[in-house]
Amino acid sequence: MKHLTHGNYIFPSLQITEALLKERDKQAKWNGIPLLLQKLYEHSHPNSDFSQCQSILKEISPLLSMEAMVYVTEDRKAAQESSFPNTYTFDLFGGVDLLVEILMRPTLITQKKKQKISDDLIKDCLSILYNTCICTEGVTRRLAERNDFVLFLFTLMTNKKTFLQTATLIEDILGVKKEMIQLDDIPNLASLVSSFDQQQLANFCRILAVTISELDTGSDDKHTLLAKNAQQKKNLGPSRAEINQATLLNIPGFIERLCKLATRKVSETTGTSSFLQELEEWYTWLDNALVLDALMRVANEEAEQSSTESSDESGLANTSTRTQLPQSMKIMHEIMYKLEVLYVLCVLLMGRQRNQVHKMIAEFRLIPGLNNLFDKLIWRKHSASALVLHGHNQNCDCSPDITLKIQFLRLLQSFSDHHENKYLLLNSQELNELSAISHKANIPEVDAVVNTDRSLVCDGKRGLLTRLLQVMKKEPAESSFRFWQARAVESFLRGTTSYADQMFLLKRGLLEHILYCIVDSECKSRDVLQSYFDLLGELMKFNIDAFKRFNKYINTDEKFQIFLNQINSSLVDSNMLVRCITLSLDRFENQSDAKVAEVLSECRLLSYMSQMSMRMSFLFRLINIIHVQTLTQENVSCLNTSLVILMLARRKEKLPFYLRTLQQMEYTEKYPGFILNNFHSLLRFWQQHYLNKDKDSTCLENSSCISFTYWKETVSILLSPDRTSPCAIVSYIDEAYMDIDRDFSEE
Repeated sequence: MKHLTHGNYIFPSLQITEALLKERDKQAKWNGIPLLLQKLYEHSHPNSDFSQCQSILKEISPLLSMEAMVYVTEDRKAAQESSFPNTYTFDLFGGVDLLVEILMRPTLITQKKKQKISDDLIKDCLSILYNTCICTEGVTRRLAERNDFVLFLFTLMTNKKTFLQTATLIEDILGVKKEMIQLDDIPNLASLVSSFDQQQLANFCRILAVTISELDTGSDDKHTLLAKNAQQKKNLGPSRAEINQATLLNIPGFIERLCKLATRKVSETTGTSSFLQELEEWYTWLDNALVLDALMRVANEEAEQSSTESSDESGLANTSTRTQLPQSMKIMHEIMYKLEVLYVLCVLLMGRQRNQVHKMIAEFRLIPGLNNLFDKLIWRKHSASALVLHGHNQNCDCSPDITLKIQFLRLLQSFSDHHENKYLLLNSQELNELSAISHKANIPEVDAVVNTDRSLVCDGKRGLLTRLLQVMKKEPAESSFRFWQARAVESFLRGTTSYADQMFLLKRGLLEHILYCIVDSECKSRDVLQSYFDLLGELMKFNIDAFKRFNKYINTDEKFQIFLNQINSSLVDSNMLVRCITLSLDRFENQSDAKVAEVLSECRLLSYMSQMSMRMSFLFRLINIIHVQTLTQENVSCLNTSLVILMLARRKEKLPFYLRTLQQMEYTEKYPGFILNNFHSLLRFWQQHYLNKDKDSTCLENSSCISFTYWKETVSILLSPDRTSPCAIVSYIDEAYMDIDRDFSEE
């Protein structure tokens, strides 16, 4: 038989006679797939009208969708371990490459009369490709390597009839693509996005998430700063993710549409009480909003044409699920949409164009809109039988309800962090309360409070921050939300310390709630404890009323000992609180106020930290638990806290005493030089890391109320090579134990 080809595609089975193929088919249980592919090949040549192709695909499709259904309804792990012979055979005999060529044929032919492929044929090709990707390892990666095909798929999204299948396939392909695509390469991106309705735009956000997120964001805190600094030196220009973020912001109306999607209300007619139970029989394979869209479209089509058998979604829904979907599906639908949209907004808020994004989402009233949805959708009460994705439990962070809450809290954290727009989380009455607190304390109002545009703040009786505090206090001890709630509230307090902000939260019982969680419930989760210690530090810093409240709550030696045990159990987690207490004590000791003097004499915490032996113990341990090679974004704060202790000592001209005490402690441990050599290396790294980063230096300055110039001077003095200087580290390391010139650069 002649070796037939068209395009770049070679059909393998044409080298085998039909009789032999049929005979082998029976033995190998190929279910006729090679013969069907041979027929498909013959009817899809360049001059074909594709009229026969659809009927052939209709025979192939059920064989593959049957296996895909097994994948999405069974335990994923078990499904991956079992074999999918039909999809494997389909790919083995060139089916994937043939379908790609059929889809792309109109773009490859140069003749004047372009071939037209029907929407139904496109849908069938895409569904079969998707099912093959699901079941056969390596197919998705092969498709991802074909950049021309990936970009071509985006052009298919302009057609509403093929949008769902296209979006699902693109998402899978981008998930395994080694190199991030550049959104600028997508033909007519702006007009493509403007052609989407709101549902399509929400699903497009699911695809965008892969293109705007840095590949390693998931474990950012775990990467060493050495490695990150070395990487930054290699990548001088903006990353692809950053370029893609800028591309999106340049699309007219894009952010406004996302804000509308994020804040639109679910239909009031939708029942909310029992919808989760109604979903019980088929929820197990719901995976994302795309699947929900497909189901809803099937239901709508069947309502309109009850006699016509829908062929669109044979790979997605079987007869039992096609009867009638509950009305309350709309709520789950909306939750899925908001998840995707909030994620994209959150990433953009943390990007290079942060101020531009902030201005836009404030203008489009994202925060008041989310405030109005808080009770009914975002933090609505769970029913006894919460919907979860298959293979998870209802407390798992992957269930849609829980994921929405976490994404919402992450957005609040990004929105509030070091930005004056954070006051949009309050309503007008609460802003007035902040002003009243400042007036009563006879301190100037914060400029950002005065300048906040009242037309953009939250509506109703409570702002978003107050609502968050209410649910935070009701959260069960074992809840996975505690970490994210504390992070969101802490970000509101970050930056230059504001007495009014602190008092606003103290009046609402936040300090007592945190202490209850740390001491009375003896929280064991390291992540939650760290978030509580960080929040407590921001809440109490320089605030004498907070220390007075602390002492009133921690009113026994037993309680105080539990609190100290929690702090000492992990200094990496609690060091920001240690820094806060140290800074606050230093400020209070320099004040002559009678109220301050009273709290200083009574407060267990301040008395404890005022002991030189305690400060030295903290300093010794803080330096000992970190090394240049193991510094991360998470533990570098230990280095800065140790520096704060020494800067305050320098102010009081006690720096030589502290260094001499560290030397003595080394000798007591019978390991001379091990702390001071390590500290010398850490400070050399500090200079490399911070002297090139404006943002980091501003954060250090704002959080400590110590000028960055004083930080730099202190480090320079400590690193002085002059062994006669009483403030130089080298003066306290015996020559025999000196080990300060080691190179710690990361290759």
